[in-house]
Amino acid sequence: MKFNDKTRQKIGIIGGGQLGKMMILEAKKMGFYVSILDPTEACPADSIADEHLIADFDDQQAIRELAQKSDLITYEFEHIGVEVLKELEAEGYKIYPTASSLEIIQNKYEQKTVLKKNGIAVPDFIKVESPADIKEAAKKFTYPLMLKSCTGGYDGKGNAVVKSEEEVESSFKELGAGSTPLMVEKYIPFKKEISIIAARGLTGEMEVYPAGENDHQDNILYETKVPAEISAELEEEAEEFAREVLEVFEGIGIFCVEMFVTEADELLINEIAPRPHNSGHYTIEGCVTSQFEQHVRAIAGLPLGDTALLRPSVMRNILGTGDQGKAEVVGLEQALAIEGVKVHVYQKTISRPGRKMGHLTVTAENLELAAKRALKASQLVEIKGEI
Repeated sequence: MKFNDKTRQKIGIIGGGQLGKMMILEAKKMGFYVSILDPTEACPADSIADEHLIADFDDQQAIRELAQKSDLITYEFEHIGVEVLKELEAEGYKIYPTASSLEIIQNKYEQKTVLKKNGIAVPDFIKVESPADIKEAAKKFTYPLMLKSCTGGYDGKGNAVVKSEEEVESSFKELGAGSTPLMVEKYIPFKKEISIIAARGLTGEMEVYPAGENDHQDNILYETKVPAEISAELEEEAEEFAREVLEVFEGIGIFCVEMFVTEADELLINEIAPRPHNSGHYTIEGCVTSQFEQHVRAIAGLPLGDTALLRPSVMRNILGTGDQGKAEVVGLEQALAIEGVKVHVYQKTISRPGRKMGHLTVTAENLELAAKRALKASQLVEIKGEI
């Protein structure tokens, strides 16, 4: 295949949310034809996709149809049926990241087991099936404990901090009471949470982005600052961790590796996402190559791009406010009047409190100034629901 032929490949994306939309924006710059599968007719990616299959994410026939229309398949979130992807791979279809890596990462217990087996540091963990198992785990880890659903959790959903034995029963019921597999992790009173966005190509080449320092509020990512305020030694160690993770999972495309920085300045892997990630949005304005362009390059067999940070960057999510209802953007003009501010509106038709409706990024000559401007802009722009 000639180099230019690679950009004539057809890409199929499972999911048409904001991540899919941002993938398409980069893919179209390079001339790709992109189809999406999403059950929502007016999803964020609908307006720019070449083709939109309107179907549920568990519709195996629709996923097969998407594969038949595409030269390769990728996805914007990991909570999808993996069996049909494994079948398609066995039939010769290209799925990136691979179905085998997705299958492991989908289950947090399996994910941590594989990491630990390969010598990568993670919090201590154990599988539990009953309140009695949780109480037994407390004898080993002590309270508080982190109780997690092994599958399906995101943005803090599927997690519960168990502070005492009195909270065991209620936390167990909250997370599924036996219908969902659960695990207990040792609670880590971390100093910082950081994430590394890393890419691996079809032949194993890798590029790693600078570490981002993440602030969560109500279990939802609120802000990412880059560069992270950590030592050069810790930054190097974090980047090496990310490379090891991609090797272990033979990852193709963008992966996000979330890590805890402990009080003793040790790193522990928290979770892995086999896709572009919210904490990597800063790369659009902040780096030579965005995570979305890099993902397309990696899965299409193109050379990986430069990941250098152009200027210190701060990203803030814009969450829905007000009532649930038709989305209305307020304060965009005022926010954009601030130097260095870029606002991304995802064009979700319905806003509800806490829903990710957009984000803004500020780049500046130093991190302090970028953070100051990002705070000001975030106080001005709002996406609220109108009944």
